[in-house]
Amino acid sequence: MKTKRSSVKKSGVAARVRPLVQALHAYVPGEQPKIRGLIKLNTNENPYPPAPAVLKATRAAVDGRLRLYPNPTSSALRAKLAKMHGCGPENIFIGNGSDEVLAYLIRAFAEPLSAVTPTTLGKATVQYLWPCYSLYPVLAETHGARAKAVPLLADFALPTVPVLKRGGEWDFDAALSLVTTPNAPSGRGYSREELEALCKAQKGVIVLDEAYVDFAEGHSADLALKYPHVVVARTFSKAYSLCFQRVGYCIAHADVVAALDRVRDSYNVNGLGQVAAEATLDHLAYYRKGFARVIRTRERLRRELSGLGWKVLPSQTNFLLAEPPGLPAKAWLERLREKKILVRWFSLPEIQQYLRITIGTDAEIDALLRAVRAVSRAG
Repeated sequence: MKTKRSSVKKSGVAARVRPLVQALHAYVPGEQPKIRGLIKLNTNENPYPPAPAVLKATRAAVDGRLRLYPNPTSSALRAKLAKMHGCGPENIFIGNGSDEVLAYLIRAFAEPLSAVTPTTLGKATVQYLWPCYSLYPVLAETHGARAKAVPLLADFALPTVPVLKRGGEWDFDAALSLVTTPNAPSGRGYSREELEALCKAQKGVIVLDEAYVDFAEGHSADLALKYPHVVVARTFSKAYSLCFQRVGYCIAHADVVAALDRVRDSYNVNGLGQVAAEATLDHLAYYRKGFARVIRTRERLRRELSGLGWKVLPSQTNFLLAEPPGLPAKAWLERLREKKILVRWFSLPEIQQYLRITIGTDAEIDALLRAVRAVSRAG
């Protein structure tokens, strides 16, 4: 039997791509649906819009300024964030989403593997407690650093320092360590006390990635001001409805911020994003009401799914990780999709029995629950 040749021909330049890049596995983002009418519960976006004043401020900025470069250091936004966090602007770094902040931290603190020896491997090590945000290994490998996954406990709990020392896998002198807190994809929250214990034991730079912290019971932002080697990363995407604008930041010692400034791209944060983020900080009461609403809906969904036989993990985020009954999770993904509900399934062995469900509006969650009941009845 003859096989059909691909109609896409590789150009000669493909052979010139760096071997490191050829070997990379790109980050896989959540599906952006092209089917009309799908209820989108797969990418952890806030179901509620930005504050009206934020939309107004952003629209007002669409004027002659579009031909000009934005503020290169996001100085006004840094000043507002510094006031909110009780620090100085020199402790705040702004990025094109917190993803860029993470990439710059790796660029600033991790050596490429080609620059180290077996005895100095820690200088090229970017380690993380797994499962976590799957962009971490992509960023590390893109830089040519060593990406090292160290498992969380079976229930996604944070291993204590003595447990990590006994295990021998965690490197307390690694160039950069990343902890997603609350954890994604499990949703599990970690206390300030257990995070501080890990930070105190760590010698290299440690990043607490608090992308979902506004839906959690507490935070650890002050640890970045207490310990020079601790960085806390935040984003305006998940809680503040600005995914489209891509604005993130970190809180860190002034020496860390200065290092990030040396490696960042020029004008790395767009002007409209800066305007929207500044306006957001002027209307925090609006967003806090929204956080409470998402948390109430999250807890209602947890109770309802549990009552329908699902195993739902505790969450301090704007999503739930839940194991459906009967059919495998991937089959549930397709059955729900047939009913125009889009959730997320991961093939990772640690979580392939679960679905991750973003908390939508109450109406969207009602539709999800109707679909779940219908699938359960059909068997």
